[in-house]
Amino acid sequence: MEQKAKIVCLCGSTRFHDAYVEANFQESMAGNIVLSCGVFGHTIHSDRPMTTHQKAQFDILHRRKILLADEILVINVDGYIGDSTRLEIEFAEAKGKFVRYWESFYPRTAMDDVNELRKERRDSEVDQ
Repeated sequence: MEQKAKIVCLCGSTRFHDAYVEANFQESMAGNIVLSCGVFGHTIHSDRPMTTHQKAQFDILHRRKILLADEILVINVDGYIGDSTRLEIEFAEAKGKFVRYWESFYPRTAMDDVNELRKERRDSEVDQ
């Protein structure tokens, strides 16, 4: 009998786009259904600022994703957890969701890969 796929919602600062991509890959390879952010305002979508209303709508949408999930995976690169992420963790816990943390779950090698991607991106920006 086929095991039911777990639904995992990624939470964390959108400044860590590369870590989100890696976590999405790792979770998908593990056979999980991944819910993630659709807007990365600190990185790839920084040229498209959100209004206060859009940010509020985005937060509501992300909380709805948390409700759909079996658990959340907090993208806590270098231990960073901002105010919005902290609120998402509290919301998930209040709803009885299991909370995992990227840095304590994935081997350091996965983070090394993400950090290398970040370094390559910075280097390519300097070269331009």
